[in-house]
Amino acid sequence: MARVLVNVPKTAKQGEVVEIRAMIAHPMETGYRVGPNGINIPRDLIRRFACTYNGEEVFWADLHPAVSANPFLAFTLVATTSGTIEFAWTDDAGKTQTASAEITVR
Repeated sequence: MARVLVNVPKTAKQGEVVEIRAMIAHPMETGYRVGPNGINIPRDLIRRFACTYNGEEVFWADLHPAVSANPFLAFTLVATTSGTIEFAWTDDAGKTQTASAEITVR
């Protein structure tokens, strides 16, 4: 599927607010553009992004046709315990692309 890039600090102090960044390489086609053959390019959008921290959802976003190609999201969370931060992007067809990163809390 698509290439994803996630940026999560490797370590953080307990209670520290950390910035999380995530991007997916995706065309975000609205279905309104006409291709070189004169036919509309089929709609292909990422509809939802969700991030979980040790299994608990900490951030989500519903994306719409006005979002540009290769959507980039940045948000913060409070580092409470060491664990896994998981990312999921779901498209119009219901396909989900996932990624994960570990964070160690000292």
